[in-house]
Amino acid sequence: MGTEVERKFLVTSGAWRPAVRCSEPMVQVYLASDPACSIRVRIAGDAAHLNIKGRTIGASRPEFEYPIALTDATEMMHTFGGPSVEKVRHHVEYDGWDWEVDEFSGANEGLVVAEIELDQEDDAFARPPWLGREVTGDARYYNLTLAAHPWREWRHEA
Repeated sequence: MGTEVERKFLVTSGAWRPAVRCSEPMVQVYLASDPACSIRVRIAGDAAHLNIKGRTIGASRPEFEYPIALTDATEMMHTFGGPSVEKVRHHVEYDGWDWEVDEFSGANEGLVVAEIELDQEDDAFARPPWLGREVTGDARYYNLTLAAHPWREWRHEA
């Protein structure tokens, strides 16, 4: 079983932009979800993946991800539909660590979140100056939640 260990932060400025190594637009459609797991299809550029994530405990959760044909992903999205999230993912290096900075669009436009994947929850890492408040345990910032309850609808509460 795969395990994802991820910490998530709000981004407070665009100071990360000069360090972008590459960027990719992506769309994620959630096919099914319940408290135990979510199933989504993601298209990023010309690649597609089927992803199953379990319940988050701390900063960790079980995760399985499989490459699938782009035509299959497109058909799944149209056939099974479901809430979706659109964003551009920017890959940024800071102090030897790889960060993913997601700029959301559509109903979540204006939200920018940075994520770092770790080997263990207690791994030490340098915090870039453009990081704001940590939202790792805040379910409102899960992509699944953002798909069903877009940020623009609750932004005044953030």
